[in-house]
Amino acid sequence: MNRIRLAFGLVLALLLALWLATLPFAGLLPQVFALRGPFLQGTGVLAIGLMSVAMVLATRPVFFEPALGGLDKMYRLHKWLGVAALALVVAHWLWVEVPKWLVGLGVLARPVRLPMDVPAQPLLRELLALRGTAEGVGEAAFYALVLLLVLALLPRLPYRWFFRTHRLLPLVYLALVFHSVVLLQPDAWLQPLGAVMAVLMLAGTVAAVGVLLGAVGRRRQTMAVVERSTFHRELAVLEVAAQLKGRWPGHAAGQFAFVRFGTRENAHPYTITSPWVGDGRLVFLIKGLGRHTRQLPRLLKPGSLLRVEGPYGQFNFAGPRQRQVWVGGGIGITPFLARLQQLALRPDGKTVDLFHTTAEVDEAAFAYLRASARAAGVKLHLMVDALDGRLNAERLCAAVPAWREADVWFCGPAAFGQALKRDLRARGLPATEFHQELFSLR
Repeated sequence: MNRIRLAFGLVLALLLALWLATLPFAGLLPQVFALRGPFLQGTGVLAIGLMSVAMVLATRPVFFEPALGGLDKMYRLHKWLGVAALALVVAHWLWVEVPKWLVGLGVLARPVRLPMDVPAQPLLRELLALRGTAEGVGEAAFYALVLLLVLALLPRLPYRWFFRTHRLLPLVYLALVFHSVVLLQPDAWLQPLGAVMAVLMLAGTVAAVGVLLGAVGRRRQTMAVVERSTFHRELAVLEVAAQLKGRWPGHAAGQFAFVRFGTRENAHPYTITSPWVGDGRLVFLIKGLGRHTRQLPRLLKPGSLLRVEGPYGQFNFAGPRQRQVWVGGGIGITPFLARLQQLALRPDGKTVDLFHTTAEVDEAAFAYLRASARAAGVKLHLMVDALDGRLNAERLCAAVPAWREADVWFCGPAAFGQALKRDLRARGLPATEFHQELFSLR
């Protein structure tokens, strides 16, 4: 999380510094209409700059995964950039409208509007002629952007509707790029701000076109066929074993893939529960949490086709410490199952304690987990909520006296992970040694 906070702060600080460098502070007066132009430019520059970075991240560029900590962290940064851009766009709109309202109420007098200087460069003169059109396009795009981003932030909006409405955002972004290119002050194009904005908007435009054409992740996609589909009714979990039919770069234990099961539903991210041994076989454990996942046991049969995209993620158990503590809450046990199988094949010499907390009891699943832990040389702490109570930092530290020498890998409910991280940090665990998978990619 610290990485995405740093990335967010750096992007915002860079844009803010470049905008401030264009301001003639000596000539600014503390009056509404004197400040209106500079602040319109500032809020507009910051908003389109943040949206451009968010649009690039929407294409799932794996190049940034190591620096940001994985695709799940990249999507969290994408969300923060979108929320910040929404606030800035609203501020931009208020700088347009509020002075007009104040003039209408008689609070302010409208200043005499002086004609704009005609730029010497032909291209800048062409942009000047498009200002009226750009203002109209920008206003329409503003209302569309607010509506779409508010919908995206609604937690109860079904994923399929989130996906469909979110696919409209690249069109709105392209309209705002046109608005920004035309209305950026002509002299700003001749300063460092103009060069940076040109690069950002060009990158964002290429990304937006790619999203509209359905090119996101296309080079990392391959087809697979279902070999086995087993529904574990006691756990409400579907186990799917599939055989890949195309190229796959291999994956590390703990990584995930986007899977589309040949239905009308769009691809969803699922952790790969099997290690990569070069046989082209992938296993997924899918918890029935929503309409789509609850229908899968009925829809999937041997021979069903899947489209798999990946692998993604940096939840890869890498780190210099020789002791690790794993915590898997509920279906969050999935990345650890893959790692257990991998360690059984290729031990890494580390000392590992695995805590699995669950509300459901399934003796067959427990027996499989115990056998996998023994084969991997991992100490298992199995906790059923109704029998053993909740796991917390105090109980974890008591069970692993050498916890200060370990790094912690957590996958499970977000609130559980946040509480555990907070309490372990209060006891002295560095924040960098707590690795948490972010389940929500929206």
